[in-house]
Amino acid sequence: MIVDAHHHLWRPERGYTWLDAPELAAIRRPFTPADLTAELTASGVDGSVLVEGGRCHRDEAAEFLGYAADTPSILGVVAWLDVAADDVTATVARYRGVRGGELLVGVRAQVQAEADPDYLDRPEVRRGLAEVADAGLVFDLVVRADQLPAAARAARAVPQLRLVLDHLGKPRIDRGEAGLRGWRDAIAALAANPNVVGKLSGLVTEARPDWSPADLAPFVEVAVQEFGAVRLMFGSDWPVCLLRSDYPGVRRALADALPPLPAPQLREIYAGTAVRTYRLTRHGKPPA
Repeated sequence: MIVDAHHHLWRPERGYTWLDAPELAAIRRPFTPADLTAELTASGVDGSVLVEGGRCHRDEAAEFLGYAADTPSILGVVAWLDVAADDVTATVARYRGVRGGELLVGVRAQVQAEADPDYLDRPEVRRGLAEVADAGLVFDLVVRADQLPAAARAARAVPQLRLVLDHLGKPRIDRGEAGLRGWRDAIAALAANPNVVGKLSGLVTEARPDWSPADLAPFVEVAVQEFGAVRLMFGSDWPVCLLRSDYPGVRRALADALPPLPAPQLREIYAGTAVRTYRLTRHGKPPA
């Protein structure tokens, strides 16, 4: 069994203004559930987690949960949430009340867009994180490398919250050894918290345009050392990955970048960790 724990869907005309950047022209088009299903089927992927796409609007949650209700391969949805708002609990309840609401498995805020590297230390954010934990949901961390220390402090402050680090905290893979040095200690401090899981996603777009799996390997190796296979999961970051590679290329790159691991550990990375962390029970199908 293979679960893709991180992908997106969007229709640019519905408010995805970040796609207006000239360098994103290649992905400035609709990506639909039908497109996703074709990619998963062609790559032998059994299911996936649909993650909010930067629209930062509550209407997106209802749209995505509806997609999930109609698309058997979408096993769960991580919806957008303003974690600093004073209505976190009420918003989660509204999401759960729409069609497909039972497939809500997590929420995410665009923390990476906050200029403040200590944004996650703010009292209103900590309050919101505690409410997410009380709701039984995962909080996906989409943060820059300089925000990792604050993420570690948040993990310690709200130990009952399951946190998933998207894209391994966006290390500067394009800077090679310098990028590794600037990220290694921060990722180790975050991974020291047992309530944090790392997502092996979004790495190809942090590398140089002429990247190879060898560029990713040192960062993946550190992640395996710090988190262990039982706290790592595979994610394609499709269709963002198309800026560097097609879907099969991302899967091959991770396979090539991973250090030698026994089969049970690989099963954790490719399915078990995601199923367990996000509590993906839609089909009652345990990882093989």
